[in-house]
Amino acid sequence: MKEDTIAAVATPPGFGAISIIRVSGPDTFRVADLIFEGKRKISESESHTIHYGRLVNTLGNTMDDVLISVFRAPNSYTGEDSVEINIHGSPFIAKVVLEELIRFGLKLAEPGEFTKRAFINGRLDLSQAEAVADVIRSSTDASLRGARNQLDGLLSQKVSELRALLINLSSFVELELDFSEEDIKFMGKEKLNAGIDEIIKEIDALLSTYSFGRIIRDGINVVIVGQPNVGKSSLLNYILKESRAIVSHIPGTTRDIIREEVSMDGILIKLYDTAGIRFSEDEIEKEGVTRSREAVKNADIVVFLGDVDRGFSEEIFKEISDLSISGKIFKVMNKADLDVNSAFNAEIKISAKTGLGIKELLKKIKDSALSSSSFSEKTAIISTLRHYNCLEEARKNLLNAKDSISQEMSGEFISVDLRSAEQSLAEIIGVVTSDDILNNVFSKFCIGK
Repeated sequence: MKEDTIAAVATPPGFGAISIIRVSGPDTFRVADLIFEGKRKISESESHTIHYGRLVNTLGNTMDDVLISVFRAPNSYTGEDSVEINIHGSPFIAKVVLEELIRFGLKLAEPGEFTKRAFINGRLDLSQAEAVADVIRSSTDASLRGARNQLDGLLSQKVSELRALLINLSSFVELELDFSEEDIKFMGKEKLNAGIDEIIKEIDALLSTYSFGRIIRDGINVVIVGQPNVGKSSLLNYILKESRAIVSHIPGTTRDIIREEVSMDGILIKLYDTAGIRFSEDEIEKEGVTRSREAVKNADIVVFLGDVDRGFSEEIFKEISDLSISGKIFKVMNKADLDVNSAFNAEIKISAKTGLGIKELLKKIKDSALSSSSFSEKTAIISTLRHYNCLEEARKNLLNAKDSISQEMSGEFISVDLRSAEQSLAEIIGVVTSDDILNNVFSKFCIGK
């Protein structure tokens, strides 16, 4: 069955200097010749060359003056014959050109379809393809470096090395099964156990990077909680340098969670200003308090804010301690400009009015979240739950294999566990994967990528 040729606008919607329409597939050059008029045909042009001319429709009318970049298979992003058409940045022109391409039999690309074809054609493995989306979504230096780490293949290389070790161990176990009647041993139990232990150690090292990798990729979730009127909204406003949240002496002003983002040393910090935790008969305020409690559960860091007038509510502190999964709670005393010698016990003293101590608070948040920051751009790290679950599954199967060895079970049991572990690793880079996984990965991409 002949592969469809796909087309899509690859640049963001709206007006600009240029827009780019990407085309990929077996009919790329044939259709390009039908709509492009230049000094030479696209089908006769060399790969990685750019050509100036005009696009014409079926009536011979000019649609736009363009530049067309030519990429011949297999040396293109998708591994297929491809062109990128640079048009003037008008949504109307892009629409007209796409309609003309579809008239000649091309299909509108689905989200992530270009990168999916790059994966299918062996230009990228699955973890690298996922990194393409992370590069596009990166909003800080750290998130970009982390995405480049994965796109450059550091994780793929490490996973491939572990797979090779597992395949080697499995081959010895399966070879012994073939010679079971002769009772020939190619690898003793101690050596087999040692080999499995070494792979588990490497998997554990990768698993230990998940918290760091997730924060590099997604940022640090910081939830500000406390009694009403201790200055939660004032703290948010000071950090943002704008009046994002309403500040009032009236309790219960904040009814819903307000989320804003700041960057510190290239790390994204997501700040959540929550409703004051207290008992209320007001249905809307009660819902706000419920959402505050839910935010605490999902927080990487909880800033428990008190003030020099009332200190900290032990009842609320116990509640958030029970709710917090991370367990990282900072007692922060606000209004320190009024009484810097307050007797209340606090880890940090700040003033949301003058800014006293706020820089130190942000640094403490960053340092605490990145407590295992010995990783670098040259270290293989994991940043997605899918990769984490695959590694956990591989680890579980390896422990099962060790258990089978200790119980002196047949080599068939050991072989099955080793092969299952290898397949779990293979899912990370897409050597073995299901259509459901592929569809889930590429559905998160933008159209045109």
